[in-house]
Amino acid sequence: MNLPKDLLYSEEHEWVKKEDNKVRIGITDHAQSELGDIVFIELPEVGDTVEADEPFGSAESVKTVSELYAPVSGKVVEVNEELEDSPELVNESPYENAWMIVVEPSDEAELEDLMSAEDYEKMINEE
Repeated sequence: MNLPKDLLYSEEHEWVKKEDNKVRIGITDHAQSELGDIVFIELPEVGDTVEADEPFGSAESVKTVSELYAPVSGKVVEVNEELEDSPELVNESPYENAWMIVVEPSDEAELEDLMSAEDYEKMINEE
């Protein structure tokens, strides 16, 4: 399983990459493998606000539809439009090409609630 050490992780299987005063968000390699082949991704619009632990979109695979949960609250400043035409990028490159949204966090303290790669790995091994 691919688990970059420089990212933070949520219990809902999203990853977070801190970039100055913004965070880039996507779903983990573990999540995409559990979902199977992704056929459609629904994401918010730029300017929308997201709330920590609340759904911000969904991923539809050949097996199921799964909610995507925001790991932090804030304003969406960028959306990965490529996923609209190429949802399979989530399966092929969950960390590099298939980031989903960039958010300006409204409360940076929420980042402290996220897990390190080691803690996330421990959590999924216990599932």
